[in-house]
Amino acid sequence: MSTDARAGAPSGAPVRPDAEPPRAARPAREHAHLGLGRLYARRFARNRLAVAGVVILALLVLFAALGGHLTRYAYTDADFTALTAPPSGVHWFGTNQGGNDVYACAVHGLQRSLTIAVSVSVLTVVLAAVIGSGAAYFGGRVERATLAVIHFLLVVPSFLILALVSHRLAGDWRVLIVVLTVFGWMSTARVIWAVSTSLRERDYVKAAEFMGVGPLRVILRHLIPNLGSLLIVNLTLGVVATVLSETALSFLGFGVQTPDVSLGTMLADGATTLTSAPWLFAFPAGLLVLLTVSMTLIGDGLRDALDPTSATGSAGGRR
Repeated sequence: MSTDARAGAPSGAPVRPDAEPPRAARPAREHAHLGLGRLYARRFARNRLAVAGVVILALLVLFAALGGHLTRYAYTDADFTALTAPPSGVHWFGTNQGGNDVYACAVHGLQRSLTIAVSVSVLTVVLAAVIGSGAAYFGGRVERATLAVIHFLLVVPSFLILALVSHRLAGDWRVLIVVLTVFGWMSTARVIWAVSTSLRERDYVKAAEFMGVGPLRVILRHLIPNLGSLLIVNLTLGVVATVLSETALSFLGFGVQTPDVSLGTMLADGATTLTSAPWLFAFPAGLLVLLTVSMTLIGDGLRDALDPTSATGSAGGRR
């Protein structure tokens, strides 16, 4: 029996140009017409844990942005008739030793921690992308000098310097952003440098150089955009690292200082009253866990969606 006969068509019959392609060929055609953005979104959406992370993060952002409108107390207000009071209808999360509403403090503390974490993560990724790709593109002495600086900063006890500088400047959260950025870009920059050393040999980079495109434009238009997946994953996971660093510094008294509030300062206050007033520690700890878990799930989901060799990425169009 001929191939055409097995396919259900008579042997020698002409093939219609508008005939529907076989089922096996449809996914490939669908992927050919599917934009990269939609393809990555579909891969990400298939990861249920990553979608759960997005939902949790969205709820936390809504809580930080709108939660303050649900209470009549500000984080600086003190209710001297309810000192270290447990959760109630008036104070939903209870009060601390100074009579401050823990709910209002949690809203503001989450705002402050998110602001610091997102700002530092964006700044470090931008700085690392420019320095790492620039070192790889220029090569030679520039590359050796940049790597020497990176390796030196990696062995410096950055946490100790962060603590001393932040404490010296009275724990201003803006200064904390600068200090965390200065000592937080090196590891990412080294990874970007390693990837960029192969990208600088690509044909589109050589073609841009042949056409007389300047080095800065080559870096910004041809190298960094092709590092997009790596930068996005590092940006997401960098939020987790920054939240933990800021929390640790504030917990030890070297980060955000009163009268300002962050999740770290709330944890430090609640650590001394774990048995007598556990709500002072439980609520900020719960928010911190939800924030770190959600960002970790999102980072893992993005890494799988942007990596075609992963189980999610290689699933193609299958549901």
